[in-house]
Amino acid sequence: MGIAKGAYEASIKYAKEREQFGKPIAHFQAISFKLADMATKIEAGELLTMQAADYKNKHKKVTKLSAIAKYYTSEIAVQISTDAVQIFGGYGYTKEFPVEKFYRDSKLCTIGEGTSEIQKLVIAREILKGN
Repeated sequence: MGIAKGAYEASIKYAKEREQFGKPIAHFQAISFKLADMATKIEAGELLTMQAADYKNKHKKVTKLSAIAKYYTSEIAVQISTDAVQIFGGYGYTKEFPVEKFYRDSKLCTIGEGTSEIQKLVIAREILKGN
């Protein structure tokens, strides 16, 4: 979630500062819709993570919910950092701006500590068991 939030916050700042055609790019619908999608995905990821933590704190079975949270949040980190690069345009690939690193680092979230495919296997196994 840190990578996703970092890419999102950098995108908001940049969209408010960068101007095209005499106004900040944040005022263009394509950019504002990307920001809205980012905010929605982050909120959903945080809620899934908090729900898994709540289950753990209450000593409830957390296997399926934690796999869902891990899968979803790692995938949205990639999506959000990709959108951030789009918002930054050509600058998104330069090391002058943080989104380049967010973009590279986000993919590791889908690979390290249980790939997205493994998380899907865990989720499917738990669903089929009826949990």
